[in-house]
Amino acid sequence: MAQMYDRVALIGLGLIASSMFWAIKRAGLAGEVTGYARSAATRQTARDIGLCDRICDTAIQAVEGADLVVLCVPVGVMGAVAEEIAGALKPGATVTDVGSVKRDVIEQVAPHLPGDVHFIPGHPLAGTEHSGPTSGFAELFDNRWCLLVPVEGADRGAVAQLRAFWEGLGSNVEEMDPDHHDLVLAVTSHAPHLIAYTMVGVADDLRRVTDSEVIKYSAAGFRDFTRIAASDPTMWRDVFLTNKEATLEILGRFTEELFALQRAIRTGDGDHLHAYFTRTRAIRRGIIEAGQDTDAPDFGRGKRKP
Repeated sequence: MAQMYDRVALIGLGLIASSMFWAIKRAGLAGEVTGYARSAATRQTARDIGLCDRICDTAIQAVEGADLVVLCVPVGVMGAVAEEIAGALKPGATVTDVGSVKRDVIEQVAPHLPGDVHFIPGHPLAGTEHSGPTSGFAELFDNRWCLLVPVEGADRGAVAQLRAFWEGLGSNVEEMDPDHHDLVLAVTSHAPHLIAYTMVGVADDLRRVTDSEVIKYSAAGFRDFTRIAASDPTMWRDVFLTNKEATLEILGRFTEELFALQRAIRTGDGDHLHAYFTRTRAIRRGIIEAGQDTDAPDFGRGKRKP
């Protein structure tokens, strides 16, 4: 793969940024990668493990001269970071992000960026329950989707270059409208995370009564909830606060479905339950056929680096 950018700056050094660095190096996509994290301890860890070619002590230092700046911070602070770095951005540079919400990020970030900078929001649909600079690995984006959400009037050449960059990282790339993105992600990610957090919270309340049997006898379904619920709490707090409308819409629909299932169980309506489970089972098959998971008993996780 050819070099796509002379210098890439990663602002925030968690799972996504660290995986981006290793994938950039694997494919030779950048001449130099700079990095910055707010925490001095995180910056030191990054230096210790060789994450990024150069770790900077300020975000401004990291973005100076960068052709691509990637905001890898929680969505709640995207605007503050954009305001901080705006004056140091190189004319003609591309600024993107990896946030799970797009409309709010656009509203936060776009007003701060100078007119000679290309703003192309993005969202790689890849992750694990682990976080921090040591959690990244080059294969994270392989055959996963990355959604690009160009703002109105975005330079098509800059969009094409960023698309090629993400493809070089291993991703499949699609463009999407920001509001549609936020609704789709409310269905596929945000609401499921909230439901997982809730189920684990209910189980924790029950565990206090049953003397840890919930943990000791965890079956695969509950273990999968706990894996999801182990995700970074700051990131998910910000996701729900910045994607309120779409998440609440999907949770409303979920509640209606749940009430219908409760009624079917209460009335002994086995036909309704069987038809519902048959329909939802097909969704799982579709995910496997699309190459987004495997039908292995461990969901393929044993083959992935943690």
